[in-house]
Amino acid sequence: MPIVNIQVTREGSGPGRDSVTAQEKAALIKGVSELLLEVLNKPLDSTFVVIEEVPLENWGWGGLPVPERRRRAAEGK
Repeated sequence: MPIVNIQVTREGSGPGRDSVTAQEKAALIKGVSELLLEVLNKPLDSTFVVIEEVPLENWGWGGLPVPERRRRAAEGK
């Protein structure tokens, strides 16, 4: 029984969106489940997919929160 955890940022997938749409989440669930069926022969009905949306202020890289890193990048620093 595979359990797949997907974390996405709560930014949405386009301008004006602040989250991933229900249709996008459904496509992720379907795609991941079908990939596990194809590659590992795991039945669709035994594959679980969990999607977690992470608020922008709750992640970062390079030692900086994402909003600060993007601000610096925009300023050319």
